[in-house]
Amino acid sequence: MNKIKQLFFASLLMLLASCNSSDNSLTFLRPNDVIVAFGDSLTSGVGAKSDMSYPAQLRRLLGRKVVNAGIPGEISAEGASRLPGVLDQHQPELLIICHGGNDILRKLDREELRTNLRRMCEAATQRGIEVVIVTVPQLGLGLHDVKLYQELGDELKIPVLSETLGELLADSRYKSDPIHLNRHGYEKLAEEIADLLAKNGALQ
Repeated sequence: MNKIKQLFFASLLMLLASCNSSDNSLTFLRPNDVIVAFGDSLTSGVGAKSDMSYPAQLRRLLGRKVVNAGIPGEISAEGASRLPGVLDQHQPELLIICHGGNDILRKLDREELRTNLRRMCEAATQRGIEVVIVTVPQLGLGLHDVKLYQELGDELKIPVLSETLGELLADSRYKSDPIHLNRHGYEKLAEEIADLLAKNGALQ
């Protein structure tokens, strides 16, 4: 009887653990599934050749189609307006958002940035597309993440890749200039995104 009880409680604990971890879980990406990498210059790959951008390197890592939908200089309001057309064109299973750096550089209103990022997430989820967010750091001493990215991820239960960009931009080995990565930096970013996808069930 004691063994039966132990098995029951062990099963219950496993069930509870799986329920708790499902908040940020992603659907497994099949070989033909499409990923859209959406953002500004850090997505388009400024600072490296086009085949060394993070979307290009992520495509090679995952063996899946990754669309580079980055436009240098774009602010989040423009991105939020552009995204629905991109999603309708490519119909991806997963959207990776790395946006807002130009808002931060131009010292635009942070609440508007939060609203625009939420609009991007909602444009995807309304279409049944899952989302991952890459946090953007505040440039300056320490390159700390802007907190609203993690707050939004927690609110919407979306996986967030935090600290990575700040750490890479703080290391001269990985950047081409103060605000852009080089090929090695984009490679590291692609690897970290792949790890996040794997931890959340999108990859085996």
